[in-house]
Amino acid sequence: MFGVVVTVNIKPGVKEQFMRALLEDARGSVTREPGCLRFDVLQDTTDPNRVYLMEEYRDEAAFETHTKQPHFTKFFEAAQAWLATPLEIRKVSAVYPPK
Repeated sequence: MFGVVVTVNIKPGVKEQFMRALLEDARGSVTREPGCLRFDVLQDTTDPNRVYLMEEYRDEAAFETHTKQPHFTKFFEAAQAWLATPLEIRKVSAVYPPK
């Protein structure tokens, strides 16, 4: 298993647009990519403009495939205008439950 945890800080006033595009990417990831095992979108409870992504892939190659998909590239290009700060991306691996 290969995963990423992404912290996203959105500019005020663009959250609705951002979330619409993000959810399209998330749905595309889990429905069109056999190597994408999970794509969770989590809302920060104290900051309405902060969102976390928890993505799980079969392996790092599946993640690299994800970054080349049309739904991802469309989202990523559009999202640049909505970000308050650069994305914080952490690569992670599973500890529990065992796979």
